[in-house]
Amino acid sequence: MFEKIGHTIVRRKKSIFSLYLIGIILAGAIGTGVFGKLDSGGYSDPNSDSYKAYEYLTDVFKVEDPSVVLVVEAPTTASDPAVYQTVAQLEADLRAEPNVGNTLSYWSTGGAPSLLSKDSKSGFLFIYSDESDWGVIQQLGKEIQEKYDGKYENLKIYASGTGVFAHAINTKIADDLKLAESISIPLTFVLLVFVFGGLVASAMPLLVGVGAILGSLLIIYIITLFTGVSVFALNLITGLGLGLGIDYALLVVNRFREELHSGKSIEDAIVNTVKTAGKTVFYSGLTVVLTLASLTLFPQMFLKSFGYAGITVVLMAVAGALIALPALLAILGTKIDKGLVRKSVKVTKDDGRWADVARFVMRKPISVVVLSLIILTVLAAPVKNIVFSQVDSRVLPASNAAATAARVILERFPGQEGNPIEIIMPKGAALGAQVNQYTNAIAKIPGVVRIGSTQVVGEDLRVTAIHSMGPRTPEAEKLINEIRLIPAPPGTLIGGVAADYADAQSGTARTLPWALLWIAIGVLLLLFVFTGSIILPIKAVILNILSLAATMGAITWIFIEGNLRWLVGDFTVTGALDTGSIILVAVVTFGLSMDYELFLLSRIKEEHDAGKSNTESVAVGLQRSARIITAAAGLLAIVFASFMISGVTSIKMLGFGVAFAILLDASLVRGLLVPALMRLFGERNWWAPKSMKRFTVSH
Repeated sequence: MFEKIGHTIVRRKKSIFSLYLIGIILAGAIGTGVFGKLDSGGYSDPNSDSYKAYEYLTDVFKVEDPSVVLVVEAPTTASDPAVYQTVAQLEADLRAEPNVGNTLSYWSTGGAPSLLSKDSKSGFLFIYSDESDWGVIQQLGKEIQEKYDGKYENLKIYASGTGVFAHAINTKIADDLKLAESISIPLTFVLLVFVFGGLVASAMPLLVGVGAILGSLLIIYIITLFTGVSVFALNLITGLGLGLGIDYALLVVNRFREELHSGKSIEDAIVNTVKTAGKTVFYSGLTVVLTLASLTLFPQMFLKSFGYAGITVVLMAVAGALIALPALLAILGTKIDKGLVRKSVKVTKDDGRWADVARFVMRKPISVVVLSLIILTVLAAPVKNIVFSQVDSRVLPASNAAATAARVILERFPGQEGNPIEIIMPKGAALGAQVNQYTNAIAKIPGVVRIGSTQVVGEDLRVTAIHSMGPRTPEAEKLINEIRLIPAPPGTLIGGVAADYADAQSGTARTLPWALLWIAIGVLLLLFVFTGSIILPIKAVILNILSLAATMGAITWIFIEGNLRWLVGDFTVTGALDTGSIILVAVVTFGLSMDYELFLLSRIKEEHDAGKSNTESVAVGLQRSARIITAAAGLLAIVFASFMISGVTSIKMLGFGVAFAILLDASLVRGLLVPALMRLFGERNWWAPKSMKRFTVSH
């Protein structure tokens, strides 16, 4: 199949490349419209009790969540008659703003105690949008913050709430992404010139990477027309697009030059490149796609978004490297070596530094394995302290106005007034004594400040409970679980932000084993088809798990314990890690590790199939592929490491986690552990029942 693709590409090279260029230009023109359609939420489980409670609140009790929450600080006390007059004017001004439907405050309710701060100097002012569209709510948050955050006459205003937070995080991510790209793309190009040794060749990864990014933006734009997509997906598209563009282009261009420099014609060089490197790119991409597809199994839109983005960008990168890049190489031919800055890249050796490393490792395999496992164990040790939570305002820089407002709310108000626990009791209006007994039991649980308001609609009853801790924290999750253990009237639903968080964590925990099973079975089957071995896929999965554990340990040591901030940049230490972001880092690093595993095993198997011994095929395979793997890993690490400049903690963690895992994998795992284990297993590496060999591909 790949040989036929190679011949077709050579025959129709100009048409193929022209269509590709037109396609990515159109994709870029349309796809950039996605930026205004992305969501900063998506952490809820739509199948949970808390989501059913939300629907009940919306449909039956007509409860609206405020789009913007203002904290209004008076110069003296909130109950001062002059303050009442000033706030009345403030609310009138707010209601005159576009898309503001209504307002509610401590002052407009006649001094509701639940809306007053502990020091009696500040009160809440809730702003409700007359539109439910997410884009409108974000725009409202932006406009209210820009116009009212700060001073209003003699009042101090702090703007918070869904719309403000969404605008703040979207703006921060977009600005940080531009800064990261402005650093990583030029730096990557300079390093590509060194790695490829030539100006023309070094432009090839950018062709594949930029094409993958623009094509993905178009597809994600189309997806947003049917379902929500998280704004965080943009970082994955950029990182994987550039990263895989580098990985795959390095492999393809290096093989094309190798074939060309061995004396083959341009057509034969293209056909052999597609048949070997192209096949590796195809199966490598398929492995990464399969791994990232596991994210779509999770109920939360946040994680599904990364699945959509990851699958899309990998497929676009594979298409660019397998079709468009060979077409361009067929057009360029020997001009691929134009602008050489290092002539040594034209020489392919079976012996060299990497072959020497492989032979040294294979002379002392047990020592290398033991030492490597000790290093991985030490790195993984901090993972015992890992704690999970969910994204809140603390992911923003402490100096951000939205983060400042969130801190003010937490410090000044006795409970989470804007985030109560919602208790919905269908037909509960007639259960007076039972309801009282139930709510009294809830009030006694540590962390519950008080039982709040009640509302009756028909036969249905709604009761609120105010709690003291942040709603998206392990403490809040524990509180919700304790409340749900209390015997309740039939059909009772527990909702609110804290319950939403608890259900999201529970949904993730339920789905995780299935996602892991999907990855394990899929990867094992694909690696078997690719290598023809039963042993190699099992070893690859085990090594990736060890590498992943080391990465999780490093992330815990930095982002939970607060170390190494001089390197990754400052962030707010919350003592916990966002569950969704950790799953994302784990899945992405696992997929990319398999990427490099296939790069290495492909070349080793090619040499083994050519008749070399296990030891010699490992040495030659490592010599011919390790330089590419190391260069690709280094460049991909730079792309993701640039995310560490982000002020958003979860993006910073993604950048560090992926960069660290890639470098660890390309050096310790692929450079030392793999050849050592290949030596220990010997020819048994390639064993599989004869009856199964027909399901494998030839190299």
